[in-house]
Formats: sequence, C-alpha cells, structure tokens
Amino acid sequence: MKTIIDHIRQSLSTKLSLGIVLLTTLVFVLSLGILFFQSRNNIRQEAQEHAVSVLDATSHRVKSYISTIETATNANYQIALRNMQPDSLLALSRRIVTLNANVNGCSITTEPYTFPQYGRYFSAYSVRFGDDSISTVREAEYEYFDKIWYKAPRRLGEPCWVDPFDDYNEGTLSATDMIASYCRPLYHNGHFVGVISTDLSLTRLSQIIATEEPYPNAYFLMLGQDGHYFVHPDSTRLVDKTIFDMNDAQDGTDIIAIGHQMTTGKQGSLFTTIDGKPSLVCYQAVPGTNWSLALVCPESDILHNYYKLSYVLVPLLVIGFILIFLLSRHIVIGAVKPLNRLVSQSQRIAAGHYDEQIPYSSRTDAVGMLQNSFATMQQSLSRHVNDIVHVNEETQQRNTELLQARQLAEEAGRQKTAFIQNMTHQIRTPLNIINGFAQVLRDNFYELSATERNKISDLMEHNANTLNRMVLMLYDISEVGLSEELRSHRHEQVLCNELARECITSIHLHFPNLPIQFETTLPDTFFIRSNKLYLMRSIREILYNSAKYSDGEHITLQLSATAYTVKFVFSDTGPGIADLYQPLMYVPFTKVNDLSEGLGLGLPLTQRHVANLGGALTFDTTYHEGCRFVLELPITSKA
Repeated sequence: MKTIIDHIRQSLSTKLSLGIVLLTTLVFVLSLGILFFQSRNNIRQEAQEHAVSVLDATSHRVKSYISTIETATNANYQIALRNMQPDSLLALSRRIVTLNANVNGCSITTEPYTFPQYGRYFSAYSVRFGDDSISTVREAEYEYFDKIWYKAPRRLGEPCWVDPFDDYNEGTLSATDMIASYCRPLYHNGHFVGVISTDLSLTRLSQIIATEEPYPNAYFLMLGQDGHYFVHPDSTRLVDKTIFDMNDAQDGTDIIAIGHQMTTGKQGSLFTTIDGKPSLVCYQAVPGTNWSLALVCPESDILHNYYKLSYVLVPLLVIGFILIFLLSRHIVIGAVKPLNRLVSQSQRIAAGHYDEQIPYSSRTDAVGMLQNSFATMQQSLSRHVNDIVHVNEETQQRNTELLQARQLAEEAGRQKTAFIQNMTHQIRTPLNIINGFAQVLRDNFYELSATERNKISDLMEHNANTLNRMVLMLYDISEVGLSEELRSHRHEQVLCNELARECITSIHLHFPNLPIQFETTLPDTFFIRSNKLYLMRSIREILYNSAKYSDGEHITLQLSATAYTVKFVFSDTGPGIADLYQPLMYVPFTKVNDLSEGLGLGLPLTQRHVANLGGALTFDTTYHEGCRFVLELPITSKA
C-alpha cells in the first residue's frame, strides 16, 4: 500500500490520471448543459421569427397609413395648381384635412410675392384639434422659406417625407404635438411656385404602431434618416435625441451599428443590450420613406418559461458542481501547488524582476526537475540581463554624447550660414550704392551740379563709413589683436566731457539733424585712465542705436561720477526693447528683425569692450519710455 502511495506522490501522470477519471463524471452534466442551451437557442430563434413577422405586419400598417396621406396630397395637387388664388388655397387646405381622417394638418405655401396683396408671405394652413375641430388660417408672416418642409422638396424637385419637427412658430397657428410631413413641390408652367405639405401626428402614428406587441414588455421605435427618434415609449428621447446619442462608442457598439443599418434602410435582427437589458432587436425600412421601424423584445419576456425550467436544473447542477469541485480540489491542490508557486515566480521574472530567486527542489518527479531547470535558467538569465543592461547604459551614454555633438555641429553650421548670408546682405547694400554713384560720377560728372556732386559724395562717404563700421565690428568680434591693443593703451588719459562731445559729433556725421542733449556734472578737466579708442567705440555704438531705433528727437547723454566710478547714461524715447528680446540683446549676430540693417554685433561688442575695460554695461529695466543704458567705468586717478 505504501509503495502505491509513494508511486502516486512521485508520478505526475498518476495524479493527472486520477483527475481525468474524476472529470469524466462531468460528461453527463455537460450533455445536459448542451441540451439546455440548445433549447435556449431554439426558443430565441422562434422568438426572432415571430418578431420579424409582427414587425413586417406593422410596417405594412404604417405604409398603408402614410400612403393615405400621400394619396390625399397627390390627389389635390392639380386642384391646387388650377386654383392658385388665396381663398381657393385656404378652402383646399381645409378640404384635405376634413376629408382625410389620417391627416393632422395641411399647408399650401407659396414663393415670395406670389400674391402681391399679401406681400412676401402667403401660407394657407389647416390643422385638426381633437376629432372634430379644424382651424384654417392664413398664417402670420414668418420666414417659412428656411423650414425643412419647404426647402427639402424645393431642393429635390420631387415629393418627399421630412422627419418630425415642432410646428410651433410665434404668432402662427401650430399643431399641438410633433408632426411629420409629406411635402410636394408645386410647379406652374415649369416654374416652382410653392409647396403643398400634409402632416401626420406622431401620437396617432405611435397608436397605430403599438396595436400589436408580441410580448408584454416589447415596444416599437422608429428612426428618421439621421437617427432621431420619433416613435419611442420614452417621450424624452423624441426628436431631440438620436440612437447615436444614447450609446457611447464602447458600451453601445451594437446599438450604434443597428442605428447605421436602420438609417441606411437595411433590414435585420440582432440580440444585444438596450438600456441595460438583453433584448432582441428586429428592424426594417418603412417603404416609400427614409424612416426605419424596429421592434425591441426583452430577452426576459422571450425566455420567461425557459427560466422557470432553470429553477429546477440550476440547483441540481450547482450541487453536482460543488461535490465534484470539492473532490477534485482536494486531489489537484496537492499536485499543482509547486507548479503554482513556480508560475508565480516565473511571472515576476517575466515582469522584469530578473533577480527573483527560484529555490532548488529536492523532489525527484517531473515537477522537481522542472523547478530545478527553472532555477538554473533564472540564474543564467539574471547574469545575461545584467550584462545587457550594462551594455545598454554605455550605448545610451554614447548615443547621447553623439546626439549632443551632432546638435552642436548642426547649430554651428546654421549660425555660420546665417551669419554669412546676413553679412553678405549688409555689406553688399552699401557697396552697390558706392559702385552705383561712382559710375554716375564717371559718366555724368560734368553734367551734375556742384550740389548734386556734393550730395553724391556725402552718400558715398556715408556708405563707406557704414562699411568701415561693419569691418571694424567683424575685426573686433574676431578678437584679432584685441588683447594686445587693450594692454598697450589701457592707461591712456581720457577726458570724459571731451570724449562725449567727440562721439556726439561723430554721430552727427551719420544723422546730421539729430538733436542729442548732453548733460554733465563733471568739469572739462575730469579724466579717467582707460583705452580711448574702445571707450569711444562703445559710446558711439550706443548713441548710434539710439539714433536709429528711437523717435529721433529725445536722446540724452548724461555724465556723472561717484567716488570710484564714472557713469555714462544714455536715454531715448521710442519703442524700446521688448521683454522677449532682452535676454538676447548681448548674443552676437542676434537681431529682432533678420531683414533690418546691421550684423547684430553692436551691443555684444560694446558689452565685451566695457568688460575688458573693467567696467559694466547694464540695461535699465525700470525705464519704460524707451531705452536707457548705463555704462560705468572705474576711476583710476583724477585731475
């Protein structure tokens, strides 16, 4: 006995065999279940055939109902054309409603100024109230040409049904409930003159449709061509709601699919869920219209008797399953417990926990061998993954470095190209001017007056100075000889007031009529030790920018001194520098407008010159009337 038990413990095949023997007892239960579900399918199939039959009969009743309305309209079409007079049209509208019990209302509406005595609008309208009361009026003036019942037949040029709508218009006679209309265009001698439109009541239509329902909770619904409900037991959905609004794309895909089938005139049936209830939906188009009719039968009604049978079978099946489950569980748990633990550990490894340790097993059966194989595989996998991670990290680092280097190279190339293009444009303009005027002087020197020659020479001199200024900037930005020149002339004696006046005079060469106000609190003998050339270039550059970008009328240069420094304050009025561009104004080759004059080097060079001279150039952000720069230099000695 012990030998048999040990064999069972060590043999996975024996354990599985015992499980298979136990599971064979389920054959009877499965056979009964198949029969049970087959019966359910047969009942659903019969219900589907019955629902389709009822739907077909109802569809024919609806067609018969709307055919009477179409017939009433078509029969009076020629009468309306032969009697195109206001009183006749009013009488004909009332006659159509009176003689046709299915007609809820009738309007005969004409094109603008058909009857000049009534102006732009004429609409003869009769509507039924209750069973006996009919009102006929010439409607008050309103823009009925934009109504769908008028536009649709006029556009199509043929009779058509329009989806239900609210007939209410302020100041006019209106139906008491929602209506759908059959509209036929009126043509007189080949010209469109109006529309004759007969109405059916949705309430009356719903009563006709609901005369036969195959199940206690079954109901009909009808959709217009764009999916709007105009027959539905839930009145809140009528007209304003569509079948697509009531279902989202995930939970109601079947309903949306049915909606598309119905709005395209298809026929079919489907078991799905509507309003949270499993239901059978059968649908088909209403002949002669763009509408579609559907019958919804709750599955609870269809399978009512079927569920009664389940009250007996289900308890028996449940008890059988419980007994078999308990017996199988007792045997299988012990057999597959190691496998479950191994599966859990393998899942953690698959999730990325490669350091998950799988212990070795002392068992000698197939499960033990499998566990030991997994433990060995995990250790090997962990080593390889660590190696791969290390290689990936190194590769990622190299890729990042290469990407940065590539971006820097691309940016350098872009800046180089932009600089060359900009420099070429800026230098070419004054060169062209100089060359052009040189040719004028060569060819027409004696024909030009002295004033003209002086003016041309001034322009040539101005553009030559512009070229000289740009060349000096390029020379400065290249730093060729800059450090040596600064060292050799760093301690020149510079008279501050005299230097300021020289710079103002230099600016007047470019802008002759520019007013520059000079204010100083320093004596003319006041001097500092600095490099006069680079200080002069810095002052002239700031004044040049003020002259070029300000309003050209309020430029001020103020000089003052403290115990240790001298300040040059440059102020102007005008647009100033926007907050967006202030961080970029000291970046070489940067301009607000790429097409503007200059190389974008003035302020960057000025800041660098001032810094090399031991001073500082700052932009006063508290000044909002234009621009204000403060150039501050140390005083090494005083006069």
